[in-house]
Amino acid sequence: MLKDNEKKFGKGVTALGLSSVDSSGRFIEARYLRTWRGDDDDHTGTVRIDEADLSRRLGRSFSGVARHDAVRDVYIVPIQTKIRNLHEKAVDLCDVYLRLYLLSARLATPDQVSLAGALDFFVNVAWTSVGPCLPERVEEVQHTARISGQGVTVGSVWPFPRMTDYVVPTGVKVMNTENVRLGAYLAPGTTVLGAGFCNTGSSTRGATAIEGRLSLGVSVGEGTHIGGGASLMGTTSGGGKQVVTIGRNCLVGANAGVGIALGDDCIVEAGCYVTAGMPVSLPDGQIVKAIDLSGKPGLLFRRNAVQGNVEALPSPGWKGLNMMLHQ
Repeated sequence: MLKDNEKKFGKGVTALGLSSVDSSGRFIEARYLRTWRGDDDDHTGTVRIDEADLSRRLGRSFSGVARHDAVRDVYIVPIQTKIRNLHEKAVDLCDVYLRLYLLSARLATPDQVSLAGALDFFVNVAWTSVGPCLPERVEEVQHTARISGQGVTVGSVWPFPRMTDYVVPTGVKVMNTENVRLGAYLAPGTTVLGAGFCNTGSSTRGATAIEGRLSLGVSVGEGTHIGGGASLMGTTSGGGKQVVTIGRNCLVGANAGVGIALGDDCIVEAGCYVTAGMPVSLPDGQIVKAIDLSGKPGLLFRRNAVQGNVEALPSPGWKGLNMMLHQ
């Protein structure tokens, strides 16, 4: 049976959009305006197209979009990006941006899109209130803008932009938009509170409350609360290979951490960090590595207040999400 996006796109996609290009001809970011199913024999890559071609295919409202932005000293150029197979590695920066857009727009799910090697193509970008530019250009951009009466603020200096500058998915609440990166997949009902952070490639699978940090590749199930200061380990650096998935109706307490998969209805006590190689005591006295409990449902992980060891006990359950936050 085909997955939803494979019914729409096959395994590939073609998209039209606009890219910011610096004075050396380098693409520094891209945003997409229209996507449709790609042909199986399509090549993968990005090409510039004429503005007339863009207007013909998308409508007259796109006439005049190609221009030189004198403030940022970048050229806005129409592009066409084709990806033959979303499961294959990206081949250029615009290819990566299209994959991130598909994820945040919920046109594809994380298991359907490979982000392998994506960091190889990214350049460091200053995300300013007048648009993206290279960091070494910020002072000149601010000076040029002030001459024309504009003020310029810099939200971040980072390869990945915030999601809401490119797409705002329906049914989602985000208190601090700077903390959600493009390429995060947020299901309807997701609430990201002020201290919550959702990195590129992280995902939620239903109504969830995120007060902690979701790293690259982390997936959180419906009905789960990730408490303030909690950290779900990713695989970006440090050599970690364990993909962290959190099941349905779990509670990860404040300042806790998880480096294994949790099954449904699990609780991690506040302040308890469960890493894959950590010894964990079971009710029968047996001691196992935490990784041996990966994905098992109905567990409470806590640190014994007297002896200091981490225990895995049957979960007593919890009251669940405050659904007023997720409507």
